[in-house]
Amino acid sequence: MTVFCLTELDGDTVADPSLRALTLARGLAAGAATGVAAVVFCPRDVVPAPDLAAYGVGDVFVVSGLDGYAPQAWARVLAELLGAAATAPDFSRHAVVAAGTERGNEVLAHLGAITGLPMAANCVAASRAGGGALGIVRQRWAGLLLEEAVLDAPAALLTVATDAVSAEPVPAPGPADVHEVTPPVSDADLVVRAVESSAGAAGASLATARVVVGGGRGVGSADGFAPLEELAGLLGGVVGVSRVVTSEGWRPHKQQVGQTGTKITPELYLACGISGAIQHIAGCAGAKHIIAINTDPGAPILAHADYAVIGDLHQVIPALIEALRGR
Repeated sequence: MTVFCLTELDGDTVADPSLRALTLARGLAAGAATGVAAVVFCPRDVVPAPDLAAYGVGDVFVVSGLDGYAPQAWARVLAELLGAAATAPDFSRHAVVAAGTERGNEVLAHLGAITGLPMAANCVAASRAGGGALGIVRQRWAGLLLEEAVLDAPAALLTVATDAVSAEPVPAPGPADVHEVTPPVSDADLVVRAVESSAGAAGASLATARVVVGGGRGVGSADGFAPLEELAGLLGGVVGVSRVVTSEGWRPHKQQVGQTGTKITPELYLACGISGAIQHIAGCAGAKHIIAINTDPGAPILAHADYAVIGDLHQVIPALIEALRGR
């Protein structure tokens, strides 16, 4: 069995959700007495091979020559690698694992369409079952329910819930062999393509940011987000919002945290003027630390916060910014 892991980068390092996916992939590979192969779409000279080796990767397949993000082209490359592995006499079953990010879910959905294989999304565990099938546990209803299932297919396609598996390096990593791959794609595979600028590629995304400063109805208006942007910049983070903010048209949907937005797993989530509806908590529950700033001492989010400041965010945020600039 060969376990491929689609690995996303955040700048010149491995994105945190992909480290979590590699951890699950490594456990799956150990159960089949084989190794993990990372698939990275980037120029050859920026591949973080030592970082990948630290998480148990033995082989790194580097795919260069594709400008930007092209989901169908990426899936085509994975399909070719999967097909090549299937011809090896030592392997009878295989798996492709990706983080449960927007890209991971989209690429593996394309891969399922190309190969005709079933895909299981938002898995939290996977292990070999009887008869060569794969036993999985996956999140349903935004993580409110865990489903146990058996995936019986020639190859397993899995995405890993970004908030459910801890990223754990191996104690004694070995070197990773790097292989260059020529993309077997056609013009039809490149019809949908997102070309990123160097400035845009360097910034942290909401799904991978280590610090998220969230704003809700209490911010008051679109202009009220300027101090939150400044605070996020000082902390090296990004801004996230609640659903009501996007409904009011104050901020774009891509910044929404929640069940119908992005699930985040930062080191710190600073929730400002957010009441904490269950749909929002479903998106931020994976944060390691939550700090809430709210005028309402009975706001639901306080029950999930490690620390709370009962006060007006329009006074608290400027004070935080001043203190940070003073340091």
